[in-house]
Amino acid sequence: MSKKGGADAFYVVRKGDLIGIYKTLKDCQAQAGSSVHSPSVSVYKGHGLAEEAEEHLKSHGLKNASYTISAADLKNDIFGELVPCPFQQPASTRGASLNKALPTKRSVEALQWDHKQAVGPTSALINHQSKHLKLNDGTASQPASSNCSSCSLEFDGASKGNPGPAGAGAILRADDGSSVWRLREGVGIATNNVAEYRALIMGLRQALQKGFKKIQVRGDSMLVCMQIQGKWKLKNQNMADLCQVAKELKDRFTTFQIDHVRREFNSEADAQANLAIALKDGQVEGECGQQ
Repeated sequence: MSKKGGADAFYVVRKGDLIGIYKTLKDCQAQAGSSVHSPSVSVYKGHGLAEEAEEHLKSHGLKNASYTISAADLKNDIFGELVPCPFQQPASTRGASLNKALPTKRSVEALQWDHKQAVGPTSALINHQSKHLKLNDGTASQPASSNCSSCSLEFDGASKGNPGPAGAGAILRADDGSSVWRLREGVGIATNNVAEYRALIMGLRQALQKGFKKIQVRGDSMLVCMQIQGKWKLKNQNMADLCQVAKELKDRFTTFQIDHVRREFNSEADAQANLAIALKDGQVEGECGQQ
């Protein structure tokens, strides 16, 4: 992206906990809020945004978005009625109804991103009666079943080439048998161990978002299970970072147990992980049903 002269300039805007990158100072000035309650805005100028920085920004944020907002600040029904829209769904014909031809499998790619509390107060909830995806503020802290606060999680990762195209899969079950969530996430080019950790993290986040307090985890990765228990050392910084994220999520449960199982007893999570290989890095899909 580097260019000669001043054409390579970019501006970093910090507004509260949000950080945005802009190409002109005029765009930066437009970010100042008119309300006395608006957070303060700071602007910094740089030159020659490195490719590594661009990749980091794309993997952790949204590129060319009209607006961005923290999940914690999202108000209920601020966008009106929304419907699921998978990443790879073709653009609809102008004037076509959004309510037509909805997929039978409910996409959960709108799962909320991680922030200070690891799981924000806002979550994307699937309404099976109305076939509409609604952003609900506050109810994420409630258990999926009002009488069930415990669940089980099966996780698995898959990588073709190791490293190669990778995917993460997880099966989350309410212990009262009321619901089961089948989840999968694209991991991009990664090793199998990275995919295993991504699967565990995805499952733990979802369990917390559903309001579960007690969890029993099972996976066929001896490495991940032993490292989470603190029995094996971490020799790779990337793995150490992933393990730290998983442990922070683990500590938010009142009861946590993780056990290693043989591969043949982890086939459902394995199936989701293999499906996830076809997804883009960070793209999450899943279905919710009864056990």
